[in-house]
Amino acid sequence: MSAVGGSQLIALTLGEPAGIGADIAIDAWLARRASEIPPFIFVGDAELIARRAKALGRNVRTVVTTPDRAVGMFSEALPCLEGETRVTGTPGTIAAPDTLAVIHSIRRAAMLVQAGEASAIVTNPIQKKALNAVGFEFPGHTEFLGALSRELFGKPSMPVMMLAGPGLRVVPVTVHIPLAKVPRELTTELIVKTGRVVANDLRARFGIPKPRIAVAGLNPHAGEEGMLGKEDAAIVRPAVETLKADGIDATGPLPADTMFHAEARKTYDAALCMYHDQALIPIKTLAFDEAVNVTLGLPFVRTSPDHGTALAIAGTGKARATSLIAALKMAEALSQRDKA
Repeated sequence: MSAVGGSQLIALTLGEPAGIGADIAIDAWLARRASEIPPFIFVGDAELIARRAKALGRNVRTVVTTPDRAVGMFSEALPCLEGETRVTGTPGTIAAPDTLAVIHSIRRAAMLVQAGEASAIVTNPIQKKALNAVGFEFPGHTEFLGALSRELFGKPSMPVMMLAGPGLRVVPVTVHIPLAKVPRELTTELIVKTGRVVANDLRARFGIPKPRIAVAGLNPHAGEEGMLGKEDAAIVRPAVETLKADGIDATGPLPADTMFHAEARKTYDAALCMYHDQALIPIKTLAFDEAVNVTLGLPFVRTSPDHGTALAIAGTGKARATSLIAALKMAEALSQRDKA
């Protein structure tokens, strides 16, 4: 399924330089022994790491190196693969030239995986508005990585966003669109295609032989038999029936307000949700510091911390690396299963 070779190295992208990406990269590296962090290479400006470490009072040695040497150096220094340009990286202050380096870092990380020099990608948070301002045409990482999959790997893909934490995995069928557009964008075909990708990756990468998928309704009480909306009967239910016909253990449409309590969560391996907040509110409530963003449906492994750039606390020492550490560990686990 993956084009990855034998590398043990994870490519960690730059993220928005004005945000907390450098902060959490530093703290993840400092936790490498206590938390058994897999070796990673920071695909970005080593001087940004050095400046931020000094501001945070962290004792970190950086080394500019190549991927083939990074694993051997990881125990003693934070390996960095330099980008094409230096970044300003002033905490809390976005600079347009830095944003171009963000895009380059994501592309470079994908190229490392394509070349077998890295086993997986972990992406630091980006600032979407800043990217749009420089002509970035994608809503976010997920869509850009889908395009890179086609460009670099020559494989068509349907990237699907999953948020995974202890005891809960959620997938929004529609993602970064206004809520008012959801009923127009939601189709039976989209639900079916998303469900198939989820089931396939739960089997292939998460090691779940017969994944169980709970499908949420769109409307309150899953439409209350048409009294609260027609979409659940007309769009969601036929999708569930198609997934069942495919041999996938799918149930629904289910009322979303009763899907996420402790007993309900034991009955499924992933929840397929109809829109962004229907999925992200429960996962962030239950596992804000531990949840990981995983992109399914790609020919390579990509994970990310489940939080934003946190510009307001960049460089203050208040950022927590918990989610990044979880993302690094999950990337390692998924890529190892990918090679099996």
